[in-house]
Amino acid sequence: MARRDQPGTMAVDTVIHGGRVVTADAVRRADLAIDGETIAAVGSPASMPPADVVVDATDRLVMPGVVDPHVHVADPYSYDTYESAGRAAALGGTTTFIDFAWQPWVGEGSQFDAEGSLLDGVAWKRERADDALVDYSLHCGLTREDPDALDEVPDVVEAGVPSFKLLTAYEIGLGYGFMERAFEAIAPHDGVAMCHTEDASVCDARTARRQAEGRGAPEDYPGSRPDYAEAMSAGDVCRLAMAQGCRYYGAHTTSRLAADELARYRAEYGHERVRGETCPHYVTLDDGLFAERGFLPMLAPPLRTPADNDAVFDHLRRGVLDVVATDHTGFTRVSKDVDDWWDATFGMNSLQTSLPVFHDEAVNRRGASYPFLVRVMCANPARLFGMPWKGTLEPGTDADVVVFDPAHRYTITAADNAGVADFTLYEGREVVGRVERTYVRGALLADDGEVVGTPGHGQFVARERPDWSAP
Repeated sequence: MARRDQPGTMAVDTVIHGGRVVTADAVRRADLAIDGETIAAVGSPASMPPADVVVDATDRLVMPGVVDPHVHVADPYSYDTYESAGRAAALGGTTTFIDFAWQPWVGEGSQFDAEGSLLDGVAWKRERADDALVDYSLHCGLTREDPDALDEVPDVVEAGVPSFKLLTAYEIGLGYGFMERAFEAIAPHDGVAMCHTEDASVCDARTARRQAEGRGAPEDYPGSRPDYAEAMSAGDVCRLAMAQGCRYYGAHTTSRLAADELARYRAEYGHERVRGETCPHYVTLDDGLFAERGFLPMLAPPLRTPADNDAVFDHLRRGVLDVVATDHTGFTRVSKDVDDWWDATFGMNSLQTSLPVFHDEAVNRRGASYPFLVRVMCANPARLFGMPWKGTLEPGTDADVVVFDPAHRYTITAADNAGVADFTLYEGREVVGRVERTYVRGALLADDGEVVGTPGHGQFVARERPDWSAP
């Protein structure tokens, strides 16, 4: 870094000089200026204002910060705090994530002492985010079939939370009849229904059979939640959303069959109504990992076959799927150290590795473009969830910026984890591409593998009602 001052001229805080600026549409050589919390300018070196600090980005990419719309932090599905998850995010180039504010419920998997309202869940989660390092927002999670909760939808949207998570499985799974009522309540307010879709009756029955037969080995797990259970539910739930005029977002799509269902409804109803995501692990890891890593890869839906990896990536490349998110959870080895797979915690940590892993897979191994990478990891999630000032490098927007070295070769290891997890499913995987610097609203949070930001810098992002008009 260097200083560059010109007497008599007002200096901006930072100029990132000499890099290739990557947007959702193009890659070009340009400098980028940051002043305060916003991007001040993008252009030729000669057009840049003087700066207090000049960062040399020669041979580097300058990208928008990753926007991850699917993470679990400080709740029943993750041991991470907002500080620990934020450290992992900053090192991995994620500058904003969207977590879940669960409607308080009482049950085996709950952290709540009593039932509560949707707004109670939003308040509960925000109280736990005082030490946030990166910016965050929330989805409102419906956890029980409570008709009174649907009356809260307008107030939740006005509170800056215009998206709602509905699950068909687990303790907090909802029946299709109530889900249709929820879609009917969400649609008039331009909300988004984010849906976890696996047919519970199929999954529960196949799980019960394995338990009765004593089939608790890791390799026995994937068959308990087959691809067709995911596809059946995706088709049914999407159809219900379409019938009520509600925007549908399919979470963590894992298989060709499920992606095909989204493609079918998207062809019928258009991108204005149907969107979907996948995760880095569903295009890079397959079900052979259970034999190699035991119970560590326990997550739902399960890892699928290599053919599914290819099919899901193809749907992503063709735009049937729009977003790459992590579904991050922060668990430890001890929570996976069980005798039978059904007793393990479900989920994997990947905030710190998502950009390097997906960059290496998509760009280096599958030949995708850098604008594609920015679209699915930055621009699309920001726009689809109502944050058009994120995921972009347009002047006047938030200065969430990543300086990325596309040639740095290294091996992923859990020893480098900044979150609470003490394992990684990418252990020993060599990748090419590394996050060098991460800025959130102009503040440098990560620098050359070290977290340098201050907990509490991250802010709650109150989102707009999303615009899905563009492809």
